[in-house]
Amino acid sequence: MQDILVNWTPQETRVAVVENGAVQELHIERSLERGLVGNIYLGRVARVLPGMQSAFIDIGLERAAFLHVADLHLNATGPRGEPLAGASPQPIEKLVFEGQTLTVQVIKDPIGTKGARLSSQVSIAGRMLVYLPQDNHIGISQKIGSHELREQLRQRMQALVGKPEEGGGGGFILRTNAEEATDPELADDITYLRKTWTTIRELSFTVPPGTLLHQDLSLAERVLRDLTNDDTQSIRIDSRQQYEHLLAFGKAFTPTAVSKLELYRGERPIFDLYNIDTEVQKALARRVDLKSGGYLIIDQTEALTTVDVNTGGFVGARNFDDTIFKTNLEAAGAIARQLRLRNLGGIIIVDFIDMSRDEHQAAVLAEFRKQLARDRTKITVSGFTQLGLVEMTRKRTRESLAHMLCEPCPVCEGRGQVKTARSVCYDILREILREARQFDPKEFRVIASPAVVEMLLDEESQHLAGLSDFIGKPISLSAENQMTPEQYDIVLL
Repeated sequence: MQDILVNWTPQETRVAVVENGAVQELHIERSLERGLVGNIYLGRVARVLPGMQSAFIDIGLERAAFLHVADLHLNATGPRGEPLAGASPQPIEKLVFEGQTLTVQVIKDPIGTKGARLSSQVSIAGRMLVYLPQDNHIGISQKIGSHELREQLRQRMQALVGKPEEGGGGGFILRTNAEEATDPELADDITYLRKTWTTIRELSFTVPPGTLLHQDLSLAERVLRDLTNDDTQSIRIDSRQQYEHLLAFGKAFTPTAVSKLELYRGERPIFDLYNIDTEVQKALARRVDLKSGGYLIIDQTEALTTVDVNTGGFVGARNFDDTIFKTNLEAAGAIARQLRLRNLGGIIIVDFIDMSRDEHQAAVLAEFRKQLARDRTKITVSGFTQLGLVEMTRKRTRESLAHMLCEPCPVCEGRGQVKTARSVCYDILREILREARQFDPKEFRVIASPAVVEMLLDEESQHLAGLSDFIGKPISLSAENQMTPEQYDIVLL
């Protein structure tokens, strides 16, 4: 069974999913950093650019947004947005005109000086479905299993959606997590999405251009839509205002989750119940200790994430093979949890401790797959390679915890290490020699961190004096507390 804790403040919402007293997932959303993707606006065409086959649309933001002809639903396209056979696309100047109002959706956030990119082909994401109100097509995610299963799901959806003349308009795409959904769950999602679109349509007739018609759900609302399931025991939230909001939202859109909502009235902060803030700090660390005495080393890079398993101080088993086997078994569960908690995505390489027995390898891999099966994010595991590594991928759904909460260190610039004071001293001596060959100052003054200056005055004083004699110029030193270990400046006087 799982409990969901929601810590809400005006600037930030944090959600923790707890199972058996241990934090399994952490979701964070900051009000100032919410993106625009998915938002639906009533826009006004500010300018049509035939040469670029685009239009600038005023949607009430600081900069006008950008709509390309390929993203216009009015153009001749099929149910999936592909050009119809034999149909030539209409130029944008024949489809829109200045001053026209359009219902548009943001498909790319504004970046730098560029405005947001728009589409008039609206789609609304639900828990298991994506609703396409302007189409009548039923699509299935390419990641859903066999052809037979896909056809079976399509037939079930067609029965649930109904015929357009019976009020069953609109198309749907089944998302990956709809693979094992029941008919009542799919029906709930269909009702929710159609109700949302009806609200958007009605609002568009009563508000001026530049108005936000629909915003993708907040994190607290997505708890009810995406995170709650049959195993959820309670959803506790520490804000009365948000509790009442979620209660109203749940009654309208996710009635099965309403009975699990609770207002937390405790004196202690809600995240202190399971030491969640401590878990967050641990999830930002490179090393993860295991109960047995072993540990994991997790390194996240641009290309992939590596996880290294070590026995550490664990010597409890009868022989070395059993020690390795038990450490790897414990690590399998810990790694699966850390992937969820840190939200690590992309390519992941796990280096379990080498096992000499094939049955141990098979048992560890089976346990690893079993633990990963609890993840709501799509995962593929390739098994052990010839080098004894486990290769896997985990779908990227949002930024990792480290990228959301941290930034590269200004001292080491994300390398995780800095040059030694002696290395910086030798850099300085080489730079002085280079400058002396080009310029003829009266004196060289070195400004550096206190540790570097101290080394130049002490252990490296002989080399500094030798360089001064060689170039025939005095070299003075000045310590600057604000400088990082690698920073220095050479002033010509």
